[in-house]
Order: sequence, then structure tokens, then C-alpha cells
Amino acid sequence: MAANDATAGNHNSLRDKVVVVTGASGGVGRAVVRELGAQGAKVALVARGTTGLGAAAVDVGAAGGQARVFEADLAHYEEVRQAGERIEAEMGPIDVWINVAFSSVFAKFQDIEPEEFERTTKVTYLGYVWGTKVALDLMRSRNRGTIVQAGSALSYRSIPLQSAYCGAKHAVKGFTESVRVELMSEGSGIDITTVQLPAVNTPQFDWVRSKLRGRPQPVPPIYQPEVAARAIVFAAAHPERKEYWVGITTALSILANRVAPAVLDRYLARTGVKSQQVEEGKQPDTVDRGSGNLWEPKDEWNDYGAHGAFDDRAHGRSPQVWLSQHRRQALLAGAGVAATAVLARTLRRRSR
Repeated sequence: MAANDATAGNHNSLRDKVVVVTGASGGVGRAVVRELGAQGAKVALVARGTTGLGAAAVDVGAAGGQARVFEADLAHYEEVRQAGERIEAEMGPIDVWINVAFSSVFAKFQDIEPEEFERTTKVTYLGYVWGTKVALDLMRSRNRGTIVQAGSALSYRSIPLQSAYCGAKHAVKGFTESVRVELMSEGSGIDITTVQLPAVNTPQFDWVRSKLRGRPQPVPPIYQPEVAARAIVFAAAHPERKEYWVGITTALSILANRVAPAVLDRYLARTGVKSQQVEEGKQPDTVDRGSGNLWEPKDEWNDYGAHGAFDDRAHGRSPQVWLSQHRRQALLAGAGVAATAVLARTLRRRSR
């Protein structure tokens, strides 16, 4: 099979399923809802920006699915709970809940104000907690359903200039592991899984609060949001795994951090600040130098879509994703190759 991010047999597995996506108006969330639309899902779009949400609903319909818009600020539990109840009342029982929404601040920790750090944590961490709680409360009576967390390689390996975001993603990982084990201990029919993502070309680098001198950029190599979306939708259809890794950099970062975290500390101390910024004057500076989308949505009046400003540098495929989704087949294939090599060597020796 050619290296791809999803199997052909997975197509249509979410047809007519009710799927909730938070952060659906832009970036990875926007790419996810398009992929769900292509699979014929009934998609509940949850975010703050009305223009972005409306455009996302059009995307889902054009792709072949159905969509409805539900405005909510993920930082507030009551808004998330009310959105969940409305979704079930208007669209039917929720089959899948996908948490994607986040916010962040690009700055050294000493330059982040307490209220900025708190807001980032509420959206990026508590937004996942509230989404998970609402989903579980609605799914428990049916004893079925799936929750997918859009994670990050930064939940394993923190980097400079993103202390609020990295802290939140570490918290999401710890929280999700705890909930997953609780569900397993209960013998629950509800699954929860995580997709750890690499640097992705999304509008966030123009949206987020930035106090950097240069223009924020994802740490190369950069992947298109569709790569992340295909992996997230695959996980929604195959939630039995604890987590999936997307991108070779995610795999290498996680594995290297297990083996030599102190070495990575020193490496990132030398390269981490520069690698997250485009030098001033190198590219048009469209980044919002104000509060970004920390307090108000940036797509309230404008639709920014899924892609950011780095299309010319972003990869549209990741062979590593297929390996992450098909570890057993990859291991068997590797064992077969090794066995063939041993057999060939033995036969050569005997023929001498």
C-alpha cells in the first residue's frame, strides 16, 4: 500500500455519525470538519467566531456532510454544557467529541501577564476538560461514544517562548491518561484517545498574542492542517489506541526526550528561540501585535480558513502517520524483511 494518512477502508466509517468539533472555525479544527464532511458525518461546529463558523458549515456541506453552528467559549463550562445539550436536542446523540480549540501567547514567561497565562490555560487546558466532561455526561447513559484530544509533541517536550501552551498541553496529557484509566477500570464502552501533532501551518501564528520581535513561525518541518485532520478523523474511527503520533518530528521529539532530555534542553536553549521566529523584514508582518485571539475571536468578521502563511514550506503528506496507524503491520513487515535477510545470508554461506 502507498504511504497515506488513512486507509481506504476507513472511508465512510463516520457516515451519519454526530461529531462535535471544538475550535471548528479555523486551523486544524477547520480541516477536521472538512474531512468529516467528506465522510458524510453530521458535524456540530463549536467555536467563538461567527464568520469562521458559518464558512466552516458551508465547507462541510460542500464536502458532502451536514453541519450546524453552536457558538461557545470553551473556557466557560456552562457555555460548553449548554452547547452539548443543544447539539443532542437538535442533531441527536453525540457519537464523537473532538477537542481542538486552543489559544496561546508567544513570549518569554517573564513577559506574560498573569491574566494572559490564566486565559491561555482556561482555553487550552480547561477547554478540553470541560469538553470531555460534557461529552462523558451525555455518553454515559448510552455507554458508548468516542472522545479525541488533539494533542501536541509539546505535551512531551516543552520549548521556549510557549510556557503557557506547553504547560496546558502537558496538563491535557495527564488529565486524559487519568480519565482513560478510569474508563478502563469501569469496563466502559466509551473510548478516549489522543493525537499528538507536529508544527502545523495554521492561522494561529498570525492570531495568537505575540510579544516577540520577529514574526512567529512553526518550528520546521511544517505540515499542512489536512495531515493533522486525516489523522484525527482516523483516530475517531479507531479509538482503541491510547494515542497516535503525527509527523516524524513528533516521533523523534518524544523518543529523544525519553532517552536524553537534558541534551534536548541544551539544544533547545541554543536553537529554540530563533527557530520560532521569522526575522523582521523577511516576510510581510501580518501578525496581530495586539491581544491576538486571546480575548476575542479573530474570525468574528473575517474567515481565515485552515491554512496559515507557510504553504510554500509545508508538507501535505507524512508517511510516518501510516506507520503510527498500522504499527502491527509495520512490525510484521520489518520482521519479515529481517527474516528474509537472515535466510539469504544463510543460503549464501551454504553455497560457498
